Amino acid sequence: MAVASAFASIKSGGIPGLFFLVGLLFTCACRSLRAQQLPGTWEVVLEDARIASMHTAVTRFGTVVLLDRTGIGASRLRLPRSRCRIDPGDSLLPPGGKDCSAHSALLDPSSRRLRPLSVLTDTWCSSGQFLPNGTLLQSGGDLDGLRKLRAFSPCPLAGSCDWLELDSPLLADGRWYATNQILPDGSVVIVGGRAAPSVEFYPPSRPLRNFPFLATAEDAQMDNLYPFVHLLPDGRLFVFANARSILYDVDSGDVVREYPELDGGPRNYPSGGSSTMLPLDPADGYTRAEVVVCGGAQYGVFLHRQTDMPAATTCGRISATDPDGAWAVEEMPFPRVMGDMVMLPTGEVLIINGAQAGSQGYEMGSNPCLNPVLYRPDQPAGLRFMTLTPTTIPRMYHSTANLLPDGRVLVAGSNPHYFYRFAGDFPTELRVEAFSPEYLAADKASLRPVIMAAPERVWYGDEFVMEVEVPLPLVGLMEVNLLSAPFATHSFSQGQRMVKLAVSPAVTVADGGGDGTPYSYRFGCKAPPDGRVAPPGYYMAFVVNQMVPSVAHWVQLVL
Repeated sequence: MAVASAFASIKSGGIPGLFFLVGLLFTCACRSLRAQQLPGTWEVVLEDARIASMHTAVTRFGTVVLLDRTGIGASRLRLPRSRCRIDPGDSLLPPGGKDCSAHSALLDPSSRRLRPLSVLTDTWCSSGQFLPNGTLLQSGGDLDGLRKLRAFSPCPLAGSCDWLELDSPLLADGRWYATNQILPDGSVVIVGGRAAPSVEFYPPSRPLRNFPFLATAEDAQMDNLYPFVHLLPDGRLFVFANARSILYDVDSGDVVREYPELDGGPRNYPSGGSSTMLPLDPADGYTRAEVVVCGGAQYGVFLHRQTDMPAATTCGRISATDPDGAWAVEEMPFPRVMGDMVMLPTGEVLIINGAQAGSQGYEMGSNPCLNPVLYRPDQPAGLRFMTLTPTTIPRMYHSTANLLPDGRVLVAGSNPHYFYRFAGDFPTELRVEAFSPEYLAADKASLRPVIMAAPERVWYGDEFVMEVEVPLPLVGLMEVNLLSAPFATHSFSQGQRMVKLAVSPAVTVADGGGDGTPYSYRFGCKAPPDGRVAPPGYYMAFVVNQMVPSVAHWVQLVL
């Protein structure tokens, strides 16, 4: 209409109309240019994974475990007949309940190949965590999976590793919508779940404990499910549920402190906010830990099925180790519910996936949030968020996002329906994508380090040497950052952690040249002091040069 009016004005000799038209066209061109210049790129890694991934985890072999739920009939991924499961309670299966389809798979993002895995009990809304030896421990679920533990000892895609259902021990409480966190001694604490305001441990060397905080945090819409649990560098737990948080001594079972309430509505399931702990830094002796909680729904949205109610626009940030820590609230560029927060090798946080209205739950969200956002914690308040290139694929309820060793972020899942449904609004999504942050752009290649030598295993407090090659001479210190491989589900990455290492100045091993010969450097690193700072297990070690990371080298941190 505005363009038509401008042309009419020009036709009648109106100069103002000419100026208006030029300005309008310039504005449209600028908007188009800005859209094209948003940082980051997308690619489809797999056109059809044949299952939707409700839970996703990256193994030390660089393979990715995709895990859905059982009890939804047959998937599109076939199993060998020798590995079929029997589920008479699944009404979508043939009489007798024989299911020869897979509900889990192992993906190699590099070759883009897939191998089916066999899971026997229901993993619907379950929890998980990697153990110190690299085994993925998977806990709980629904129905026959409510008290089950499962283990997956990873291998390369060509191997034969598969899920192992543990007959013993069983969980002391049924765990549906619980959260797992590895502890400094390598054991795992399993926190909460529906109708389970308690904590228990694996191995079960400590008894089941009541956890009244989750009972008191619960309201009519159960916003205490999938609590946000972070291990602080003093060995205690920061636990967030609904809009409240506490400091919990996991050894004594005492609530040491209650933090101020975070304004802005509920944040946990089914309100679908997300959380991460910012990097731990040797500059302050690993004594300071900041937690960020972003997004969520308004009170009553899930209960009253208000699918079009705008989601929360705020992030809260608190120094959980500061005795006087209080929430600082920031505004995101978009409202977001069901978003995932992924720690990047640079120490920045990618906020990705989700919707701009509604809540978690089947068909409870609307208006997909297609633009990822970069949160830059070291920037001044008000300048921390950067809008990134949008995807074309909505990622609604039951989506996941995981950092890969090559620095990309793998995005999978999205099934906001009780069963698989491939028609209508937000159909079940079987495509797997990868988002490449700006640091992987071609114009950053001259800064990208390549790790040439690094240890496979280090002990706490160890000093060790790494060697890298870089196309251009170094300017300043490089960083070495350890990132865990978390278990991503329901908008929270259980066990996600980044620990910066103390690094000595680099020593030149070989000068590069104009013929393309890279520069070679050697430098010393110091491992974290203990398991409170970095629990034992496998980490992706990234070398970062001027905010451009290498491909990760997997290193095992040993007790």
